[in-house]
Amino acid sequence: MSASTSAGIHFPAVGDERPTTATTRGILADSVAGVDAALARRIEATPDWRKGYLAHVHDITAASAASPLAARQIARDGLASMRRRLVLVGEDGCETPLEEVDLGTSTDGSGHEGVSLTPFATESVTGTGEAVRELRVPLRGRDLSGTALLAQVERWVEEGVVEPSVGDAVREVVAHPEWLTLPGRRVLLVGAGAEMGPLEPLLSWGVEVHAIDLPRSRAWRYKRGLAAGLAGTLRFPVDEHGDAGADVVHQPLEVLDWVRRARGDDPFVVGMHAYADSGVHVRVSAASDLLMTALLEQEPQTALAWLATPTDTFVVPPEVVADARRRWDARGLALRGVQAPARALARGALFAPAYAGAPDGQPGIADVLVPQQGPNYAVAKRLQRWRGVAAEAGGHRVSFNVAPATWTRSVVKNPVLGAAYAGAHRFGIEVFEPETVRPLMAALLVHDLMAPQVVRAHPEELFSDGAAHGGLWRVGYEPRSALGVAAAAGLPSRLRAKVGRGGSGRG
Repeated sequence: MSASTSAGIHFPAVGDERPTTATTRGILADSVAGVDAALARRIEATPDWRKGYLAHVHDITAASAASPLAARQIARDGLASMRRRLVLVGEDGCETPLEEVDLGTSTDGSGHEGVSLTPFATESVTGTGEAVRELRVPLRGRDLSGTALLAQVERWVEEGVVEPSVGDAVREVVAHPEWLTLPGRRVLLVGAGAEMGPLEPLLSWGVEVHAIDLPRSRAWRYKRGLAAGLAGTLRFPVDEHGDAGADVVHQPLEVLDWVRRARGDDPFVVGMHAYADSGVHVRVSAASDLLMTALLEQEPQTALAWLATPTDTFVVPPEVVADARRRWDARGLALRGVQAPARALARGALFAPAYAGAPDGQPGIADVLVPQQGPNYAVAKRLQRWRGVAAEAGGHRVSFNVAPATWTRSVVKNPVLGAAYAGAHRFGIEVFEPETVRPLMAALLVHDLMAPQVVRAHPEELFSDGAAHGGLWRVGYEPRSALGVAAAAGLPSRLRAKVGRGGSGRG
């Protein structure tokens, strides 16, 4: 079937609208009800959701940190709530809660009441390029590899831009270039055209990639051309008209049907890299979760992969907390003198020390949520994290690495984020270019899939291991207390850049 506004995964209807707030607030409340009933009640009673969600996401993260059992229960209950609350709307307009949707195992569309499946065909592009046999990471006009790459990663570790585990992972991948082809694995990318996604490096290494992305002809012309010049094989769905692409939100069962028919002998690595604005991000996360759940049930060797946003809330190890406090204490007298009046006028809201409430020698909460991204974004990322925790608890391989702040299109078009990124270097934060991030994060994915599988002491370590946060976790300041100052410092350069591009100063 063709995508429409009525079919697919939606928030439940209330009259003629499909509001998001009641559903997302309910999902967060349900996630912690079993471990902290008082927190669940506070979430449900939040009067201003647009502002109030920030503190709740922090508190949910703290509740998850309390014990491995709590972390797994929050993940399980949050996912179950999403399945109860979001609905699949058939072509007949009937709503079915996702928990009641028959995912089945057939490929003929049977068992899906109210939904008629038109199977996708498969188109393939086999590249003619020579496979890249070593890890190469572009940085400021140079292609770094071998000892030069390792030296740069070590500098990032020393500067607190990435965690030491990133350095360890890159060293292992450099020592095992045969891992780059992901022997015994194929990759399925949801949101294959994502600016920070691994499509290009994987194809350059010779990997077979199955790609799901929206049916936009210009974007698919680019993907076909990219694949043709590289070494891997790109496979993707085409509809009955020969148009490439599929919409996982509006065609979730058709996409699942295509993936099942495309399966070969090697298990998939399913990477979720799709992004969307507002409530659509929650819906695409839910659609991907349905797909992942069905594939895990059918093939337990399926692995899952995401990139975690740096602008979220994370449990960080005690050594990160201690390092941030050292950086706070190391501020010079002149800087302290400049900041003290501003802190006093803002009643401590500016230049606040990081991890102020964390006991010495204990993990802390790195709260890097950005209000401009909104509650739907935060809930969408929670759904992804919960699925990662649940899958790893079930013994499946999961790759979930924090990526650094990056000059992506979504950042550039947001004036506040763009200005904050432009001024972030004044606080020791490094903002990366996408061409650097793509192979770096793809290398961490390769490591997570090919190195011996780890057993974690706590589920939250899934996100702190291999974190390339750009310095946000180790800076001496609580990030939101410096965001406005960074934006003010970066605004002139952003305005100059816009004027230089368009002459009018309008983006």
